[in-house]
Parts: sequence; C-alpha cells; structure tokens
Amino acid sequence: RDNIAKTAIVTGASRGIGAAIARRLARDGMQLVVNYASGKAAADALVASILADGGAAIAVKANVADAGDVQALFAAAEAAFGGVDVLVNNAGIMPPALPALADTDDATFDSLFAINVKGSFHTMRQAAARLRHGGSVVNFSSSVMGLALPGYSIYGASKAAIETMTTIFAKELRGKNITVNAVAPGPTATALFLNGKTEATIERMSQMAPLARLGTPEDIAAAVAFLAGPDGRWIN
Repeated sequence: RDNIAKTAIVTGASRGIGAAIARRLARDGMQLVVNYASGKAAADALVASILADGGAAIAVKANVADAGDVQALFAAAEAAFGGVDVLVNNAGIMPPALPALADTDDATFDSLFAINVKGSFHTMRQAAARLRHGGSVVNFSSSVMGLALPGYSIYGASKAAIETMTTIFAKELRGKNITVNAVAPGPTATALFLNGKTEATIERMSQMAPLARLGTPEDIAAAVAFLAGPDGRWIN
C-alpha cells in the first residue's frame, strides 16, 4: 500500500488542533475525511483549502457520541476513498468553568464522557473492523493526567480512560499491523483552551512548559503526523 494514498479520518477537525492535523496529513499526501459535529462552514472551508493545495478531502458531519453516526462516518470515507488507514480521535470537550469535582453537575459529567470517552470507543470499534493493514490510530490524552490540576478531575478521568483503552487496543489488534498511540498535549493555544481563562492564567500556564510558551495546533499536528506516518511504524 506504500504507493497508494492513505486515507485519514480526523474527528472534530473543523477547527483548532483537529484542523491543523487535517492540513498536515493532507500535506503529507493523505486523503482527508474532515469530521465535524456543528462547524459545517469551518469544515467546508478547510476542505476547500486542502483541495486548493492539490489535496483530496471531504467533510462529513457526525456526532462521535452516536454509534450510528460513527458507522456512517466510516461508510462515507470508504465510499469516497475506497477505505480507511488512519483514525485520529481528536474530538473532545472541556468545560470552560473547570468546576471542582464537588461542583460538577450530571450533565457536564455525562457530556464529557459521551464525547471524550464513548466517542473514541465508537470510532475505535469501527476501526478494529475497517482499518486496513498497516494503518494507525492516534488518540488524545492530556498533560493534565500528569499535572493533576484542580478543576480537571472529570476531564482528566475521561483522558485516563483513553490511555487505558489505547494500550489495550494496541494489543488487541495484534496481527493486523496497526499501531495505536495517544498524544497528550500540554496547554495549547486553541479556542477550547483559551475560553474562560484570564490573561494571568494563560501567562502562568505558558511559563510551565520548558520552552516558556503555549503549544500551537501545528506542534501537536507534527506529533500526530509522525505517529500516523512511516516513521512511527514501530511505536505502540
């Protein structure tokens, strides 16, 4: 399959890190399925820019928390490009108020787990049956796992679930030549991260990293491209 263009599904790809990943993988020669839940205009604009650069891409609306939507997402990818090789589980939410565990309501808990955990579960379940040999899955954890910052208990718990599923899923796919990895971004300059934070908080979090700046969506996209590309074939 080395001489055939690979096809990648990137969930939550209409903006932020997801859009940067889609642009990067397209630049690396992959055919892109830009998944979105509500940002149709942004997804269409991203597809248009990939096409303008000579790439191949389609936008597909699907709520990853819905199993039927996810099945349709994979079917659309196969109909457009003949198969799927790469799955990037970028779709995720974070409550802007960052409530303590005691102040987290049921609706917040349920939505975090529905999208962050069940969403990735739905796509990985499809990937197990439909990803072609030599493919790769890249999930999203978070540096919050290690930092254990107050206010991130439920969000962090959803990412702990992702890390556990990632490790076990890699072993369950033995024999299919499919790699399964997770990237854990630190504070990254996206709308999701910046929403609701004061300048002082943003500055303090910028200084936590050794390079004394926030990450960029392109920084994260480079790590994903490595894991999804030829140089990441020996990493699980």
